[in-house]
Parts: sequence; C-alpha cells; structure tokens
Amino acid sequence: MIRHARPGDHAAIRTVNAAAFGRADEADLVERLRADGDVMFELVDDDGGEIVGHILYSRLWADSVSLYAALAPMAVLPARQKDGIGKRLVAASLETAKDFGACAVIVLGHPEYYPKFGFRPDAAAKVKSPFSGSPAFMALALEEGALDAPVLIAYPDAFGAAP
Repeated sequence: MIRHARPGDHAAIRTVNAAAFGRADEADLVERLRADGDVMFELVDDDGGEIVGHILYSRLWADSVSLYAALAPMAVLPARQKDGIGKRLVAASLETAKDFGACAVIVLGHPEYYPKFGFRPDAAAKVKSPFSGSPAFMALALEEGALDAPVLIAYPDAFGAAP
C-alpha cells in the first residue's frame, strides 16, 4: 500500500535507503532534507506493516513563480526490487506532486529507468542547475509548457552536503 510517510516510519526509511544504495549517503540526505524543512512530501510502500520502498520530493527554488520539485531519492529494499514497488512509488508520487502544485519534476537518476515514466534529458535542456548536462539529469513537465522557457533552479542545501 502506497501512503504518506509518518514520523514513526523514519527508522525503516533509513534502513530501506541504506540497503538499496549499499551506503548511508542517501539515508543521510533524507535526514538532512527533513532537518532543514525542505521535504515537499514522502511516500512509502507499506507491505503489511513493513516499509519496503520510499520516495522523497523536495522543493526546488526557481527564478520563476512556478513550483518545481526534485525527486530524490527513491529506494526499494534489495530483496523486493523487480516487484514493481519502484514503479508504483514513482507513479503515485507524480500524481501527488501535481496535487502539491508542482509544474515539473526534475530527477538525477538512472538514464534507463526514469524515461519509463516520461522523464527525458531533452526536457531538462532549458533547466540550469549544477547537474545540467548530465545524461542522468532529466525532467518531466506536469503542466503543459512548464519546461518550455529557460529556468534556473537551486537544490536545497542538503544536496550540496552529499559526498
């Protein structure tokens, strides 16, 4: 079941992120984003009381009045990968991002995974950020025209603190 994360889920979310990435960097990023108040929302996949997947969105600061969101990180327990959990989390989170008023979502993610959901490097061509130009830097417009004009975005400070 996909649902919004609750404070009681934080320890399990840390475990999922650390296990999925094989290191603590992403789990630490989640905690820094929370501590700084930069989380837009978090969703979890709760399988009978066990958190098996997690996705987090944070607000990006832009030189426009529109709201842009960063998808990062998304994690699934290694034993549950390939079960469709990531797909369900991304699909539900994109709908939730619309509900929160985001006009577009930016991801720095696996170039073969995120295009399945409509993310494309060329959609991010007019988005300027420290990650611009990387094949992993992709965007998805949630509103028509959201990525047509050049936009400068800044990530929350927590992203700069990541090793």
